[in-house]
Amino acid sequence: MSQPVQRAATRSLIQKYINKETLKYVFTTHFWGPVSNFGIPIAALYDLKKDQTLISGPMTFALVAYSAVFMRYATAVTPKNYLLFGCHFVNEVAQLAQGYRFIDFNYIMSEDQRQEIHRKHELEDGKPE
Repeated sequence: MSQPVQRAATRSLIQKYINKETLKYVFTTHFWGPVSNFGIPIAALYDLKKDQTLISGPMTFALVAYSAVFMRYATAVTPKNYLLFGCHFVNEVAQLAQGYRFIDFNYIMSEDQRQEIHRKHELEDGKPE
């Protein structure tokens, strides 16, 4: 690509995405609130790999309700906040997966399966059986 064509393409891209409206949006709580809130779903996704014995059922289901409420709120405000919606959608999915793991471990698995999981995690932690 020739240099003038490349410059024109770059200028067009900058004008399209880096303009006054975009910069105004980036400096609002409508943007930074959801961005800072993304720590919750990131932690929830990370926790999907952790031991089922550590899951708090009441907290998991509280977070499911919390994310459902804020997904609704994100679509009720004007203008609609799709970034907030996306943040809470990811959290909702992760928390529902955690809720499934909690119910599976505490109510569906047999006692032998639960004991095996406890033994496995005790050995990983270096605790004697």
